[in-house]
Amino acid sequence: MPKTIRELADELKVSKQTIQYHYQRLPTKNRQKDSQGTNMISLTAERIIRDKVAKPLVAKTQQTGSKKVTKTSKENNELIATLRREIEDLKSQRDKQLATKDQQISSKDRQLDHLTKLIDQQQQLQLAIVTENRQLKEHVQKLSGFVETSRSNQKVQSTDSNLSTENNSIQNMDRNDKQVKKNVPQSDNIQKDAPRNKVHKNWWHFW
Repeated sequence: MPKTIRELADELKVSKQTIQYHYQRLPTKNRQKDSQGTNMISLTAERIIRDKVAKPLVAKTQQTGSKKVTKTSKENNELIATLRREIEDLKSQRDKQLATKDQQISSKDRQLDHLTKLIDQQQQLQLAIVTENRQLKEHVQKLSGFVETSRSNQKVQSTDSNLSTENNSIQNMDRNDKQVKKNVPQSDNIQKDAPRNKVHKNWWHFW
């Protein structure tokens, strides 16, 4: 069934001027008019016009597609470059964070080593203090034993001295008693001899 220029333009999604342009260049035998003088497109004319319209459309589509591909490729390249920059930034940040963590770990290791040394020194100092206290205690115990022994010896010596003094006193008293006993008879003899002297003196007195 013949179609009007408008109907074919709508089907091919092109302008009426495009269909009119190709219609005017058809052979005369392929151009028809209806009873009212309107241009009508037969099936043969439609195939010719479709072929002529389709080639530019395909070329335009290909060109548009190429432009789209080029644009898409450019956008993809820009996106890839952006992603690469972001990846490099992330790697740099990661490296910085790892370096910071390594420094923190190293600092903590040094602190732990220092604390461990301090603990070892404190333990050694405590052991030295305990040993010194034990030695001092033993020394004090020895000194206490010496003092007790010295006091005991002094007490024994004092007791011996007192006993010796008492013995000497007793011996002196015994000697004094003996001396007194010896002196007592001599006094009696003196008293006995006294009358004799008196008598003797009296005898001389008579002379």
